[in-house]
Amino acid sequence: MQPFGKDAKQDSPADDRRWERIAPGVLRRRLPQWDATVGAVGGDNEALVVDTGSSLLEGSEIRAEVTALLGRRVTRVVLTHPHFDHIFGAAVFSGAEVYAAVGVSELLARNTDLLRDDAVAHGLLEDEAGEAADVLVRPHHPVSGQLTLDLGGREVVLVNVGPAHTEHDLAVLVPGTPDVVFCGDLVEESGAPQAGADAHPSRWPAALDRLLALGGEDAVYVPGHGALVDAAFVRAQREELARRFASYGA
Repeated sequence: MQPFGKDAKQDSPADDRRWERIAPGVLRRRLPQWDATVGAVGGDNEALVVDTGSSLLEGSEIRAEVTALLGRRVTRVVLTHPHFDHIFGAAVFSGAEVYAAVGVSELLARNTDLLRDDAVAHGLLEDEAGEAADVLVRPHHPVSGQLTLDLGGREVVLVNVGPAHTEHDLAVLVPGTPDVVFCGDLVEESGAPQAGADAHPSRWPAALDRLLALGGEDAVYVPGHGALVDAAFVRAQREELARRFASYGA
């Protein structure tokens, strides 16, 4: 995939080859330190961001770059799952509508301190973690099944496919040529998928079956960490997870 910055204006602050163009108007960037993915989708009228980075500083950078590259204000934010490296930048998207799987809002309300402590334990500076936790955004729109958003000339489909990697996993389908599926951490390429205390290992393979049904054989799948993959990679990871977690309960 070629960097989208190649097509941006020469004076764009995002003209730095950090973003990939997966399809027309569909971008993604791998962030430093934890290699977490953020995505962006542009319609005729507005832009949508998938995940927001691990801090307010990263979120601000993402917002500025997406606005410059797509020429649209970010009006919608989708959180694929409630881990700090994917949600701590959300507060900087002032005025944007925030979407997440049903239950995320309640989880964030009761687990703010745990998220902050987890971020610090993984290496985020304590003041940055505390600042992000203090203004943590609770989603405005819980998604319990499937929800289609109209960005003007382009539709984006949000699908609740969990629990699996967490209690609350949301996938994002962007129909087009090719179809693009943002998988969150249901799929990881740069390392083995991580199953923490909030994972549902025995249900993870079924979630990947739903991803494959959603995108199909010719889609581009965007992992939560790592390089872009295809359906064959997702299927192989599904089989490995089924073997790895064969003895787990729900």
